[in-house]
Formats: sequence, C-alpha cells, structure tokens
Amino acid sequence: MYTLHIDDLNGTDRDIQTPNWRSRRMVLGKEKVGFSLHETTLHPGTDNEFWYANHVEAVYCVGGKGTLTNLETGEEHKVTDGFLYLLNGHEKHRLQVEEELRMVCVFNPPVTGREVHDEDGVYPLIVEED
Repeated sequence: MYTLHIDDLNGTDRDIQTPNWRSRRMVLGKEKVGFSLHETTLHPGTDNEFWYANHVEAVYCVGGKGTLTNLETGEEHKVTDGFLYLLNGHEKHRLQVEEELRMVCVFNPPVTGREVHDEDGVYPLIVEED
C-alpha cells in the first residue's frame, strides 16, 4: 500500500511550479501502476496552452472557474467544479483561468516527473526502467 498527504509533496521534486500553474505529482511511473495522478492548480488570469501528443489525460475540476478551448475545433467549454474532460485524441487545448482552477489529472502512460513541456507544450515520452 502506498499512502501520502498532498502537503508532503510541498517543496519536493514532485512539486512542479511555473508562473502559471503548480502540479503536485502524487503517483508517478515509478509506482508501476500504469498511470500517474497529479493535483494541478492553475493561477487566475493565466492563459495556458497544452498538447499531450504522447499521453492520454483525464482532467477533473474540483474547484474554480475557467474556459477550455479545443484548439483544433474552436469548441469552448466552461470549466467549473464537477467538470471533466478527456484528451483521448491528443487534442491541443487552452485553459483560460478566471478563478483559480484546482484539477485532478490522470496520465497514461504515466509520467515520470522528469518531463518538461517543450516549445509546443508537449511532454516527451519517458518510460521508467524496471
């Protein structure tokens, strides 16, 4: 059994912070369960573009308000507590944050924690070795 409290991640290598967002990685590839699980907080007033070309991501909003735009179709969705989106087609997307968004994110394949968004917003595919 694996347990932790989210605050135990503060200031560790699992606590990734940028000017626009903070992601605390609760479960990573090294846990060898087939997915990774993160709590990501996006700061108010930010405009964030992402594209997970190598991962499927499910995102569940547990607080805040913003707008999700599918950059491939132009379709927009209001994001509020209880809203979920699944990037099962590797869609390029934008999150514009009105009120701090708190999101629970699941990635498959799991991220390792060493990924960094490239110039296109893509995480490289890094696989944990056995």
